[in-house]
Amino acid sequence: MASLWVGHRGTVHDYPGFSPSVDAEAIRKAIRGIGTDEKTLISILTERSNAQRQLIVKEYQAAYEKKLKDDLKSDLSGHFEHLMVALVTPPAVFDAKQLKKSMKGAGTDEDALIEILTTRTSRQMKEISQAYYTVYKKSLGDDISSETSGDFRKALLTLADGRRDESLKVDEQLAKKDAQILYNAGEKKWGTDEDKFTEILCLRSFPQLKRTFDEYRNISQKDIEDSIKGELSGHFEDLLLAIVHCARNIPAFLAERLHRALKGAGTDEFTLNRIMVSRSEIDLLDIRAEFKKRCGYSLYSAIKSDTSGDYEATLLKLCGGDD
Repeated sequence: MASLWVGHRGTVHDYPGFSPSVDAEAIRKAIRGIGTDEKTLISILTERSNAQRQLIVKEYQAAYEKKLKDDLKSDLSGHFEHLMVALVTPPAVFDAKQLKKSMKGAGTDEDALIEILTTRTSRQMKEISQAYYTVYKKSLGDDISSETSGDFRKALLTLADGRRDESLKVDEQLAKKDAQILYNAGEKKWGTDEDKFTEILCLRSFPQLKRTFDEYRNISQKDIEDSIKGELSGHFEDLLLAIVHCARNIPAFLAERLHRALKGAGTDEFTLNRIMVSRSEIDLLDIRAEFKKRCGYSLYSAIKSDTSGDYEATLLKLCGGDD
């Protein structure tokens, strides 16, 4: 099943000559010694694919009757600990936990919800929902329902269902029809028909949406983004804009998120860790290129100037290069 979580533009790949038992033993030594050998931990966990890390986790548990995750937690601390634990977590479980975290406690982290639900494929969403239920014994939909409201909730639930069409074929007639529906539901009428926006933007494939947005411009002489900004508001607006950006270019959308996480006072480690870990085997090379294009400096240098210590060293290894 790993193929769902692996793309062609990652910075992390399968390690050649991989041996889970050798790695498990090296990690155990690194943790058990006097003081932790962080260098060994970093080099093993950042140079193995997630599928390989899962084999190390199994091997570790079998050999030492302890969960690697628990040993890392008790031995490390702070952002470095969070990042290392993320690396040994299966991708669907990692996303499920990130979703739970963004809905926990007072206030919801809408940005995190939006980012995960707009950038994952339908098949990934189905796995995430399963993992969510396995870990929390509650459905993802129920938690979203109780933490959000209105059109925002409706759209999130549609995305969480994992029903977005994944085909790469574009239907020209449908694009024209959808563009007209969007125009009629927004610009053309007094008040907005939000359901139409949700239906089209949350269910059509990204290539299909790109074509629809071109048609929309022909009909309305406006970019769909401007119409959404003019017609909608709040988190629902944020969500639909995120879908538009993702339909056009997911790496650019995530590069912008990284830029926001790294700039200004204090780093948003929650976002930084999530994107670096979850995209390291999918499209981090493209995200890096988009980051450079957008900011004029490399993601590598941004991480370097904004983080420190073992945490920084791990992120830089995941980043894979300074370009």
